[in-house]
Amino acid sequence: MQNSGAWRGRVLHFTADPSIAGEQAYQYWEDGLLWVEAGRVKQVGAALDILPNLPPSLSVQHTPDYFIFPGFIDTHIHYPQTEMIAAFGTQLLEWLNTYTFPVESQFKDEAYASEIANFFLKELLRNGTTTALVFGTVHPQSVDAFFKVAQALNLRMIAGKVMMDRHAPAYLTDTPESSYADSKALIERWQGVGRLQYAVTPRFAPTSTPEQLAKAAQLLQEYPGVYLHTHLSENLNEIAWVKELFPNASSYTDVYHQAGLTGKRSVFAHGVHLSSAECECLAQTHSGIAHCPTSNQFLGSGYMDLSQLEHFNIKVGLGTDIGGGTSFSLFRTMASAYEVQQARGRSLDPFKALYLATLGGANVLDLVGKIGNFAVGNEADFILIDPSATPLLKLRSKHCKTLKEQLFVLNTLGDDRCIAATYSMGQLVHQREA
Repeated sequence: MQNSGAWRGRVLHFTADPSIAGEQAYQYWEDGLLWVEAGRVKQVGAALDILPNLPPSLSVQHTPDYFIFPGFIDTHIHYPQTEMIAAFGTQLLEWLNTYTFPVESQFKDEAYASEIANFFLKELLRNGTTTALVFGTVHPQSVDAFFKVAQALNLRMIAGKVMMDRHAPAYLTDTPESSYADSKALIERWQGVGRLQYAVTPRFAPTSTPEQLAKAAQLLQEYPGVYLHTHLSENLNEIAWVKELFPNASSYTDVYHQAGLTGKRSVFAHGVHLSSAECECLAQTHSGIAHCPTSNQFLGSGYMDLSQLEHFNIKVGLGTDIGGGTSFSLFRTMASAYEVQQARGRSLDPFKALYLATLGGANVLDLVGKIGNFAVGNEADFILIDPSATPLLKLRSKHCKTLKEQLFVLNTLGDDRCIAATYSMGQLVHQREA
């Protein structure tokens, strides 16, 4: 049967948040088996328990030294910024004007956008990421190109056209009316096609007038299945600017809340500098935060307080934030997230880090029950992880005495080289070169 098979190895997935459920939050089988039928999880558990039940004709791929994880989930990334990753030397607002806006102007050409989208998605898969929440540009062509490539690979991807009607170059601005019309057309063309979903995408509050934010809220009301994707409290200068632009709002978060943009499918990137009142608003509206540590450190934005978000029970996932972020790898992002919490005088448990990259991301995207773990019936997006992918990893892994230690080594030293293979609904979509 197409997209069917069994994969035997060191199977690990999460059923809850480790910071709440502790050791009950995950299931691990040293000799485990993932059985996939027609692209969905049929059964997962101890290999010796499941093997007798497999159809004789079903192929079993046995990689006893590899981990089998759910596919990684990137909750915030900009595909048009792929070519400008590692642009030198500025903080957020100057960085946007110096690098980002000129690069994004090229995406009015759908052929060019398609070329970058193809590279971008292959890079995600090479790094084990099977789902992402993705910024396009202000051009509808950028979203059409992205979705066409994602659809061909049968990936679960969420993306949207940037809405931006002020404080940006004229060649990148739209209007409240045109952004509404363009977004509406894209929603009707792509929302729910295959595994694709749409995100209403005002860039951030400073580049949208109140009229445009109202149009974004109108789209959310008219199409309740779509997402809201934007930025929040990334940089102190940005926050001060928002206060000047929206004097009637009590906070940056309140700008979005007053506009009707908070909710269970609203994802706000960064959230580095949040007050308790803002956290309460995010928690009460079931909004999510995409934690982007490599970007926050690269652009000098600050160190997000994960314990604050945990205290308020706010949904959190990991985002690479390419191209402010410096790596497509969620392993590198986990390492950076650990360093950020260390700088705050706290530690990030390796189980929690891996949860944020899998089931935590699914929770932020309101996709628990579809992706994020190996629950029966879930879409079978998964990755094979080689813990001896480099000489250093091989040496270090030999000395790991516990699963926790092995995961921390992977989270700290791992990168794209650890991804032996990536599967989307049971179909091989990336295999590491020999």
